[in-house]
Parts: sequence; structure tokens; C-alpha cells
Amino acid sequence: MIKKLLIANRGEIACRIIRTARTMGIATVAVYSDADAKALHVRQADEAVHIGPSPAAESYLVGDKIIAAAKLTGAEAIHPGYGFLSENAGFAQAVIDAGLIWVGPKPSSIEAMGLKDAAKKLMREAGVPVTPGYEGEDQSVERLKSEADKIGYPVLIKAVAGGGGKGMRKVDAAADFEAALESCRREAKASFSNDEVLLEKWITSPRHIEVQVFGDSHGNVVHLFERDCSLQRRHQKVIEEAPAPGMDEATREEICAAAVRAAKAVDYEGAGTIEFIADASEGLRADRIFFMEMNTRLQVEHPVTEEITGVDLVEWQLRVASGEPIPKKQKDLSINGHAIEARLYAEDPAKGFLPSTGRLDVLDFPDDKFELRIDTGVEEGSDVSPFYDPMIAKLIVHRSNRNEALEALEFACGSTLVWPVRSNAAFLDRLLGQSDVVEGRLTTAFIGENLEELTSVPSPDKEMIQAAAAAWFLRQRDGKLPILWSEMVTSDTTGPLTPHSSGFRLNSAPRSRIVIELGTESHEVCFPEPVGQLIEFDDSNESSPIEMMWHDDELLISRAADVFAATLPSHVSGHASAADGAILAPMPGKVIAVDVAEGESVTAGQRLMVLEAMKMEHALTAPFDGTVTELAASEGAQVQVEAVLAVVEPAKEA
Repeated sequence: MIKKLLIANRGEIACRIIRTARTMGIATVAVYSDADAKALHVRQADEAVHIGPSPAAESYLVGDKIIAAAKLTGAEAIHPGYGFLSENAGFAQAVIDAGLIWVGPKPSSIEAMGLKDAAKKLMREAGVPVTPGYEGEDQSVERLKSEADKIGYPVLIKAVAGGGGKGMRKVDAAADFEAALESCRREAKASFSNDEVLLEKWITSPRHIEVQVFGDSHGNVVHLFERDCSLQRRHQKVIEEAPAPGMDEATREEICAAAVRAAKAVDYEGAGTIEFIADASEGLRADRIFFMEMNTRLQVEHPVTEEITGVDLVEWQLRVASGEPIPKKQKDLSINGHAIEARLYAEDPAKGFLPSTGRLDVLDFPDDKFELRIDTGVEEGSDVSPFYDPMIAKLIVHRSNRNEALEALEFACGSTLVWPVRSNAAFLDRLLGQSDVVEGRLTTAFIGENLEELTSVPSPDKEMIQAAAAAWFLRQRDGKLPILWSEMVTSDTTGPLTPHSSGFRLNSAPRSRIVIELGTESHEVCFPEPVGQLIEFDDSNESSPIEMMWHDDELLISRAADVFAATLPSHVSGHASAADGAILAPMPGKVIAVDVAEGESVTAGQRLMVLEAMKMEHALTAPFDGTVTELAASEGAQVQVEAVLAVVEPAKEA
């Protein structure tokens, strides 16, 4: 068995691996960049080695530094986690050549499945059904466009070396193909150093079904059943669950058998995932499920498989890497209940899911009694860096059936508070409550088709306004009362505050008034006397309670994870906005394309430039018809949040 393990990753997955290694008595070594010097994974590991500056290209993606760190600390093995170098066959081989144990598949298996075009050919030979498309070597724009025309629109462009939704574009019409191809290639080049693409037919009513497989060096391969990852945004998974809703036993048997054939075709060892796209227009049917790709690593969504099978996949990885056989045979594996995972990100859904960076002053989840699994690499007080993926945590529930699991996860998301960093918690809460989601009518297009409803932020309601005003009134009268999270103001102002459901009424004539700022508006609220009759709560809205807590001179008030700061007018600091027509950087990032010049006429919605931040491209567009009167950023420039990048002057009326 491995005695000391270096984890070539950061954040949540590094902490996840450390947790299992500790239970197995394996010492751990973390690596960290400048930005992660105080990160949770660094403090949890037995040792930590600094490997360079904050950008991943200068630290976590430099294989020589990681191998040197393993040698320096006497680590016998390297676990790559997911992302970064986890599917880099060259790095895997370098680890092996250095005399270390690679916790992952053989480099030849990574190479075989790493390029999507070659993988699809191999799968055809193994008898695994694949999606119709083009995987040819001719990468000219003319040839690709011609093949897209033959396949028929809509068509999907995919980077052959892609993953995580990077380098993928759906094209609905021939006129849009070249622009989408250019964007896809640029993103693929930046993310994977490879701008080659393949084309696939866009599947009607698509569902994303994947099968967890596991192999060892003794020739054994098993599957651990399927997961459904259909709820996605821009090809990035948002909600994952196991087993897949609507999957009958016959279809499960066929798709899982196909996944095992796929793994055996590349002599697979370790944890891997075979990903399929299903045409679910007539439900899940084996003859309408096609191979997409294989991920030759542990997946972000692996916890849902662990929860329904009772298997620790990281433990299996470490045992198999140490030369042991898979701990269980196929006949010993079964499905128990239903598990669902939600990815909690530092992003603002109301602003196009722009990543949100900064200090996590408040990070509060439901308590341990709720039986919620939280996989995270941050804690209250941690910083969300602009250099890496903005995941805060994965929230996972396991219950006896799907309905119970959905209700539990919806409650967990709605009860999560993140501040002042923005999060997608309220978006997740709304998504999990959608009737189509509850009834299992899932497609990869669902979020996009319902985006406006899912991302709209409701204004604070009457009960929230009154509760916030009451809290401020008591604070002003009695000093700083210790209003805590999940606690509401009561009519007994002399004792500790106790939990109550939302909703209340006033019991006597108003004699005092207070003005508060809540959301974007001011509210004047009247209060009665005497104090003993101040507020009386009822149970009018138990399904979505109001929760409050003090944060410095702000009162945070939340319902279903929509968080607002309530302040007195004197506490509100003004924030000057840019003049109309000023194009501001929504976050720190790098300008990777500038499409206009000073003096150029533009139309509303026309792309002006592209900003790359937190591994994503963000197009900045003209707010109206007009002329570019100022261009303050050039291609390659690093810019800070709210920096003025360009100014558009409105067109004069004729």
C-alpha cells in the first residue's frame, strides 16, 4: 500500500482525497500556488510544497514542479484529482518514468481516449454505439463547414481534446458556423493547447447519461451504474444524480455493458467515466443512447455514485494503484436509494453567471443533523480567487427515493448563505423545484430554455421588509443585539432570540418609524408601542422561512437563498456607476480579442471585445447603436473589475 501521497491539485478535490488518505493511514503532501498559500487543502495535508505563481500555467500545470515536490518530500505516488494534469498522458508517463506511482489509468489509455475523434473510432470497433458526425483530419474551415452542412443543423462543434464544457458550441444555422468555429478553436487552444475539433449531430431532447467504470491491473473491469447529468448550462454540469430517472433495468444493463466494453477496449485501470448522449424524445432506450467520450479520471460528480453504492472511489483508486484487485466483484454491487449533487459556485446568475471573487465573510450551510454531505475546499474567511474554477462546494444528499432526495437538496440550497461573494444557491433552489425537474423530464437544454425564470431575483416581500425593519428598530433601541443566522426577532426583547417561521403582524397603533434600505429601494415601516407587543410571528410561510444575521453594519436577510443586505440610509455607501455607453470589465481578466476600432460605428448587441476570466470567455457588446469614441483596452491587456474598456456614444437621431 502507498505510504505517502502527493496530490497534484487544489481546492475541493484535494481536500476530498486527503480525507480518504487519512482514513487509510496514508500521509499526504499538498502543492500550492501563491494564491493558495492559506488554502484549506494546504492546511489539511501533512506537508505542503509551494510550486509557483498564482496562474495555473505557472504552477499547477507545470508537471516538472509537481514531480520535484514529490521527490523532495519522499512521496511514493501522485494523485492528479480532476482538471489540470489529470488527463495529460505525457505527465502520467513522466510520473512513472520518475519511479513514482501514478494514481490513474495507463498513459496509453489516456491517449486512446483523450482525443474525442480517435476515441469514437475505437468505440465503433468495440461495438459501442456512437453519435453521427465528422472526426476527420481535414480541419480546414471549408471542409468542416461542408461536413456540418451534410450532417444538418443544428450541429455541435467540440474540441477533440476538450472537457468541462470548454471548446463546445451549438450552431443552429450555417450562417453562424464560422464565428462559432473561431470561438471554439480559440477557447480550445487556450484550455488544451489543441484547437482541433470534431462535429456531432445535435440530438433532439438530449439527456446526458454516464456510467462509472473501474478497472485494475489484473484484468478486472466493473461498472458502478449510471448517473444523469442532464441539467447543464453551456455544457457545464449543474445538477447530477444517480441512478438516472426513468432508466429501466433492460436499458441500464445494455448501457452499462457497453461502458464495460469501452473500458476493456483500452485496457483500463482505475476510475473512469463513459459518457453517453441519449435521445430521450421517447424516453430512455438503449437504441437511442450514443457514446460521446471517456473521462480518464475521477469525475466531479463521483459522490452520487459513492452514496448509492457505498463505495469510496478514492480508496479504490489508491488500492488499485498499489497493485491490489478491485475490492468488489460486479455481483456484489447494487443501487441503494437515490443521490443528487448540486454544484455551488461563486457566480451571479442575475448577471449572466459572471464569476464573483473576494472573501467569503459568510458561508453557512444547514447543520449536521440534516444529513448533508458537503465537499468543499473553502471555509468562512477563505478567498475566492480569480485564477481558478469558482466552485465553493458540492452539496450532496442521499435519501431512500428521488422525491425525498430532491426535496432535501432543494431545502439545503435554499438554506445556504454566502456573502458578500455572490453564489448560485437561489438559482439551484429554483431549479430543483421546477415541475419538469421534479417529474424527471430532463434535457441538457432545460436550463437554457428556462433561464429567465431561473435567474430572476424577486424583490424583497412585505414580510422580509417588516422583519428587517424590526431587527434594525430593536438594534437602534437596545444596542447591538446578537441576531444569529436562522434566528428571528421575537416579542420578548429581554432574552435570547429564538427561531421562528416568517410572517408577523403588528398589534397596536404605530408610534415609531424607521427607514431602511433593502435591495435597491428605501422602505419606511411603522412600529407599535408598548414594546412587549412589538411583533408576533405566525407560521404562514413555513416552506420558505426568512432567515437573518448581522454582518458588520448590514443585516443579511434571506428567503430561499436570495440574500439582501438591509441597512440604514446613513450606512449605505454610494457606488458610482459608469456613464451610459461605458463598457466596464465585469471582473478581473485578460482581453483576448478586440473586434472594433475607435471611430467605428456599431449596432446594439454587436461584440466589441472578449474578456477571458476564470477559465471562461465573456463577450462584451454594444448597449445600443452608436460610435466607439474611446477604446481603452488592447488585446492581451490584463484589466481589473469595473475598469472602463470602451465607450460607445449613442447614435444621433435623424
